[in-house]
Amino acid sequence: MTDTFGYLNLILQGAVVTVELTLMGSVLALVVAFAAGLGRLSRFFAVRALATTYIEFFRGTSIFVQLFWVYFVLPLAGIQLTPMQAGVLGLGLNVGAYAAEVVRGAVQSIGKEQYEACTALNLGRWQSMRHVILPQALLVMLPTFGNNAIELLKATSVVSLISLADMTFQAQVVRSQTGDTMFPFATILILYFIMASAITWAIRGLERRMARGLDGVRT
Repeated sequence: MTDTFGYLNLILQGAVVTVELTLMGSVLALVVAFAAGLGRLSRFFAVRALATTYIEFFRGTSIFVQLFWVYFVLPLAGIQLTPMQAGVLGLGLNVGAYAAEVVRGAVQSIGKEQYEACTALNLGRWQSMRHVILPQALLVMLPTFGNNAIELLKATSVVSLISLADMTFQAQVVRSQTGDTMFPFATILILYFIMASAITWAIRGLERRMARGLDGVRT
């Protein structure tokens, strides 16, 4: 029984690392998504080209390869990262590329009359985007952002390949020490499900809150 609790504690320590990776990776992905998504809508060709290149590259290559490049190849160029930093950077850039298309699509889904209203009110491009377009577009983005965050959560398992002690890494440690596959992997299966459910619950709550806020503005 003592050994079981010890192994469970080991997995829970890995769960903390997984949560940290998910939170920090999601923040980075969100920042990159807005930068690249809005970049694709820029009036300047160079900005559009740069944003498109980033999005297509990270969507078109394997996250395993990306992570290995970040952790093992960048040091050859003098950029030394810890396993946690490499994990956050790799996951954030990968998921951010997918989320960038969500941003672009949501902004483009806003009706033409909204842009015309901004023009009638003599709002500049940035003012229109900040005060009128993005608040409405964000409500469209949220459900898919939630899916992206869950995908990032599940993708954290790849960081075990660079020896970062997340849940999957710790489950493999327990398996190697005990020879038992059922206990460690059933445990992390349940933990992943609980974390994903928490993300879904948080996104739905934020969605309802934002919808009420927009309804108040419209009335």
